[in-house]
Amino acid sequence: MIIELTEEQIRHKEEFRIFAESKVLPFAKEHDVHERINPKVVQDIADMGYMGSMISKRYGGKQWDNITIGLLNEEIGKSCSAARVLLTVHGMVAIAISRWGTVEQKEKWLKLLAEGKKIGAFALSEPEVGSDAKNVQTTVIDDGDSFLLNGNKKWITMGQIADVFVIFGQLNGSVTAFLVEADTPGFSVKPMRGLLGAKGSMLAELHLDNCRIPKGNIIGKVGTGLTHIGLSCLDYGRYTVAWGCIGLAQACLEASVKYASERKQFGDFLSSNQLIQKMITEMTVNIKAARLLCYQAGYLKDQGDPDSIMETWNAKYFASIITSKVANDAVQIHGGNGCHDSYPIERYFRDARINEIIEGTTQLHEMLISRETFRQAL
Repeated sequence: MIIELTEEQIRHKEEFRIFAESKVLPFAKEHDVHERINPKVVQDIADMGYMGSMISKRYGGKQWDNITIGLLNEEIGKSCSAARVLLTVHGMVAIAISRWGTVEQKEKWLKLLAEGKKIGAFALSEPEVGSDAKNVQTTVIDDGDSFLLNGNKKWITMGQIADVFVIFGQLNGSVTAFLVEADTPGFSVKPMRGLLGAKGSMLAELHLDNCRIPKGNIIGKVGTGLTHIGLSCLDYGRYTVAWGCIGLAQACLEASVKYASERKQFGDFLSSNQLIQKMITEMTVNIKAARLLCYQAGYLKDQGDPDSIMETWNAKYFASIITSKVANDAVQIHGGNGCHDSYPIERYFRDARINEIIEGTTQLHEMLISRETFRQAL
């Protein structure tokens, strides 16, 4: 496996860094306070073509390799976690249509998604259903030339501004995926506020009350909602979240190094304290280790290796837990200043915690990774 970036990837990474620092970072605190992404940031991301990073050039997308997509998520995640999750959920919808959609669905949606003229959101979770996705309670009735959807979805990232949703529901006892447009009669959105971190993620509850959609809106086939569509989307989601974690952890590290180099206690800079040095060392090594796991997952994806799925689990698991630790240590290094919003550290701390839950909890990852380890050993 080659882990050195190509010249093109290096160029992209620098472009992403400059964009994130100039167009995203200045709005990060605003997103957190107002629990909403500034529309200008969304438009700027769209104008750069980043909404189509995972979409084929045939439909106006960038069709970037997975390492480049990872670098994009790292740099945006370093500046603002809420802006970064837009790339994840929007990409999940694009992946669903690209891999499993009909010709008509691809022609209708992919160009609009690539240009950011339409925003996508992924709707699997429900008030009573999280990790146990096969037991979604949303029902789907075959009603002649259309389907009728009834149920509720919860914790839907970007649900407040999305134009099209991938909705999962039970059709004939099997979980199936559907495309539902936000302006469909019987479909309504209720904004959610009060999230711990990544507060600008614009979460929503979705309500489907005899929501009628054409039969042409089914994605894939009946019963392939989780085994095909869900698996593809969540794999992409975990991969991008892992890279976003690296960006967030890197932001914590850089802020901590700067603070420790400028702050004095007992006549000496914090950077001279061996306990602080130990924290910085652990931050540095853990971030590098997480980045290497992400490189490996991305490399295997680009090679079409089926092992990329489990390596993505590993990367997301490790990156999310070390980011929580890095953020926790960053607060400790900053002391009281780390607990006040005059510094971004308290936001980083809250944002980091979210990553151990989204796209599969830490505990779910532990069960699946250990299960696969035992399977390979037998």
